Amino acid sequence: MIRQTTTTRTALLLTMCAGMFLVQLDVTVVNVALPTIGARLGADLPTLQWIVAGYAVVLAAFLLSGGALGDVVGHRRVVVGGFALFGAASAGCALAPSGPVLVSFRLLQGLGAALLLPGTLAVITRAYPRRREQARALGVWAGVSALALAGGPVLGGLLVAAWSWRVLFWLNVPLVAVAIAATLRVVPESREPGRRPDFAGAVTGAVALAALVYAVIQGAVAAAVLAVVSATAFVLAERRAADPMLPPALVRSRQFTGANLVAGAMNFVGLGMILVLTLYLQGVLGYPPLSAAVRLLPGFLPLSLMAPVTGRLTGKFGPRPLMIAGLALGAVALLNLLRVSPDSGYLTVLPTWFGLGLGMGLLTAAVVAAAVGGAPGEYAGAASGVNNTARQAFGAIGTAVFGAVAGEPAHPAAFVSGLHTAGLLGAAVWVAAIALTVRTVR
Repeated sequence: MIRQTTTTRTALLLTMCAGMFLVQLDVTVVNVALPTIGARLGADLPTLQWIVAGYAVVLAAFLLSGGALGDVVGHRRVVVGGFALFGAASAGCALAPSGPVLVSFRLLQGLGAALLLPGTLAVITRAYPRRREQARALGVWAGVSALALAGGPVLGGLLVAAWSWRVLFWLNVPLVAVAIAATLRVVPESREPGRRPDFAGAVTGAVALAALVYAVIQGAVAAAVLAVVSATAFVLAERRAADPMLPPALVRSRQFTGANLVAGAMNFVGLGMILVLTLYLQGVLGYPPLSAAVRLLPGFLPLSLMAPVTGRLTGKFGPRPLMIAGLALGAVALLNLLRVSPDSGYLTVLPTWFGLGLGMGLLTAAVVAAAVGGAPGEYAGAASGVNNTARQAFGAIGTAVFGAVAGEPAHPAAFVSGLHTAGLLGAAVWVAAIALTVRTVR
């Protein structure tokens, strides 16, 4: 039995944040290396797209299963297993001799990340059961997540320029080894005695989520049909399961459901706008990858720096005021995109990106705290799995939708017109999220 002293809990928080940092870092760190990977491995454009999308699809598909599995067999076991698979897959990526092999190991990386990510959140919420201290811990967790997204493109550009794209993946291996040792040392085991695995729910849920994200990214009608069929099978399986992966107590909670929908809306707009603004900086304004990544820092930095502060404010005032403020600030900032023209420059889009970063900085920790706070404590793993699934799945879908709306940056006039539409779409989604927050979040 690991004694939970203040020092031990701090070490636990840092270790779980390190795991989440690696997962989030690998969402974006590879992007700037894609041209180099394509040249070195002779990979075509679809293969390069799936080096990024494959990781996101598998991650979104298995997050719910990873959280529920932790509730059954223990979160420490699942986190350690996720770390081990993530590290082994990272080594495979670093050694990959061809594009298809790299895609295969990226899929395994996504599976390891899906096991790891919900467990980190479940462990933290169990270690910090009181509302105020839990909100502060979640603020740190959210801040590290934002730091990973911010650091990914910059770190990727620096490593590729200084060494090789393979270093991006080798870097994970020693970090994972340290994280496994720390997890075994400071994280107590936790599970719900007597609960049985919901294999039918895990399989149908994973297929439904994977098919949905794939259908949106690729525009595949057959995948959309498979998503509907699998989702129907998932609902039927959950009704019959003795210990359903998505417990009815979670579904019945208005706050839990509303907060997760807002979390999905946050990532739908946030990750979608990151893609669109990156394309604008590189494709329209002509900045090289590393310079474009640096120009995105004014949005990423407030996102990462505000999250711990938001965690403290959430503990004091509750999540709803901060969620409303963040969504409102972001919606107003998105409307600034209507000022962009083919002749305008970086300074015209900067207020949008900075305001969006501030808004998400206010929103991220608060919306996670609202979702976790709306769930019964015995379902910590399932609750964190649902929350992470909502954010990752909607984020992947948002990337596809906003990319399709903006179009090709090779045609600046059409792209800017699409940018205007993207701003209006994002603002409308976040205004709707404000109404949902008012109705559902305490």
